[in-house]
Amino acid sequence: MDEEYEVIVLGTGLKECILSGLLSVDGVKVLHMDRNDYYGGESTSLNLNQLWKKFRGEEKAPEHLGASRDYNVDMMPKFMMGNGNLVRTLIHTDVTKYLSFKAVDGSYVFVKGKVQKVPVTPMEAMKSNLMGIFEKRRAGKFFGYVQDYDEKEPKTHNGMDLTKLTTKELIASMRNLLPVSKEALHIFILSMGWENYL
Repeated sequence: MDEEYEVIVLGTGLKECILSGLLSVDGVKVLHMDRNDYYGGESTSLNLNQLWKKFRGEEKAPEHLGASRDYNVDMMPKFMMGNGNLVRTLIHTDVTKYLSFKAVDGSYVFVKGKVQKVPVTPMEAMKSNLMGIFEKRRAGKFFGYVQDYDEKEPKTHNGMDLTKLTTKELIASMRNLLPVSKEALHIFILSMGWENYL
């Protein structure tokens, strides 16, 4: 560490990594450091032993839970829409060489003492314990709306232009316009990590 640097970035959260990447792409000599023994700051993903140490204060998780490396638990939701400014920034900074992207297999919430899958189809809604019978029917209609939505076909929009609404406006519109119960909408919002919009 005898070298000289123009900028020192502390922390390896998403903001710090993007800043470090942008500066590096512009030819700035950057030293990027983190006090933790893992990368990602508040948005990191931890294996089982790291998770156990962070929340239980113990070095290792019980063996009956399986191999630590088989776990990858996100400390916060990391959903990124397929096209947008964040994706363009990540491509520009070349950090995509060090990231892997994957379609979401499912969203889960911790409700009533257990982890439950957030339904995403009418059939899953009918089987879900997260909603009552009337909410299941409304959720099925909502999923139908989402599946039938066609950007080029205004009659499928139900009066909403999803290309112009902010997330906050969309959620307010869904509360008023779509046949979705408050409970079903609340579960969806939590699963997306949008608690600030409730």
